[in-house]
Parts: sequence; C-alpha cells; structure tokens
Amino acid sequence: MSQTVDRALSILPLLAEGPADLGQVADRLGVHKSTALRLLRTLHEHGLVYRQSDQRYRLGARLFALAQEAMENLDVREIAHPHLVRLNESCGHTVHLAVYEENEVLYIDKVESRYPVRMYSRIGKPVAITVAAVAKLLLADLPEHERRGIAEKLDYPMYTSRSTPNAGAFLRELEKVREQGWATDLGGHEESINCVAAPIRGADGRVVAAMSVSAPNVVVTADELLTLLPQVRRTADAISGEYSGRTPVKGTV
Repeated sequence: MSQTVDRALSILPLLAEGPADLGQVADRLGVHKSTALRLLRTLHEHGLVYRQSDQRYRLGARLFALAQEAMENLDVREIAHPHLVRLNESCGHTVHLAVYEENEVLYIDKVESRYPVRMYSRIGKPVAITVAAVAKLLLADLPEHERRGIAEKLDYPMYTSRSTPNAGAFLRELEKVREQGWATDLGGHEESINCVAAPIRGADGRVVAAMSVSAPNVVVTADELLTLLPQVRRTADAISGEYSGRTPVKGTV
C-alpha cells in the first residue's frame, strides 16, 4: 500500500512540470501503463489530476483549492511562537513577530526580555513603519511600484537624528534590505533601542512575516546586538521551513 501511495504522489510533481500522457507517466514511475492508469484514475476521481481532451493529464483544480485552503488556515504566529521562545531563552532579549496588513505593520507576538529594562511595545500595536526593522523587511518584499507608492504617501517623523528623513532615503533603505535579506533599526525610533530582524517566507518565497530581536543600549551595544544576526536568521529560516512545509519541526538555537 505504501508503494502505491508513493507512486501516486510521485505523479503530482511530474504533472507540475506540464501535462503528460499515460506513457510518460508510466515511464517516469517505471511501471506498466495499466498500473499508471489505475493511479491516474484514482487521482482523477479525487480531483487531483484532470484528463484533457488530448488524453494528457494535468494537475486538477482540487489540488490548487486544497493548497489555497491550507495556506489560508496556516497561523504563522502559532508556528513561530515556540521558535521565538527558544531564541529569547538563548539571548535574553525581547523578540517580536510582525505582519503587514491594510497598510500597517503590526506586532502579532512578543516574548519579553529577561532583563529589568524592557521595551514599550504590545501585541496588536502598529510599529513605526519608516524606521522599524520588521517594517523594512515586509515592505522591501513588495513589488517596486507598490514600495514606491507606499513610500510617497508616508509621513517621516524624526523620532531621533537617525530616523529615515524622506521617501527617497526610505526607498534606498528598502532596496538595501531587499538585497541583503535582513534589516536593522539602530536608534531610529528610540535613541537607546537597537533591533535586528529577519524575514519569514512562505512556500512561494514571499515574505509573510518578520521577526526581530531588540535591546536597549544599557544592556548590549548595537555592535553586540548585531552579533546575534546569524542566530536570528537561523530562527527565521526554521520558522519559514516549518510554515512552508519544507522542513520538519526541530530546535533552532
């Protein structure tokens, strides 16, 4: 039975390459045409493959509907939380998870620092979009015309002398973040607070969320915080793998 399931599932990536006829499927699986036909008929009955008028088979609409439903029901916060906790236990600093929704970047999870000096932030609160590291990652992943449209509509409050001053500077920063794959906020929102962040990606490679580690200067310097970047990126990659279904669940730090 397991061999039959394995063979049936092997048909799907073949058809993802494009329509194939019975002979091509049988050859790829290394089975007789009658065996391939039984497998294709079963997949067809469940809507996972479709038989075209030219007698070739392609992936069925039901497969795409299932994939879409599964993606809509994925909760990135639920998947990410254990990883965020482990990272917090390892480094001791505040860890955030954020998403971009309806023109705002919102924190959807937070694990508090173990140090007495803590950040004032809360779940559900919008971030300072022009300076926050998580916001830079989420906006940097958007198509260029969307990035530009958003940048030109934003206000640019000078929270500190290191805040992003205007749309041009913001777009240049987003391009830099897009190229390097991580972001920082080194005193851009609060002089005494630094932050490093990494993206969480879905199965299609798009950024679905961003996570960050933040700490005040009295606890660690900006340079010391930056040494945590590899650890932050490993955590984000582990969350991405689990969220997209590419890797099994395992520890990340």
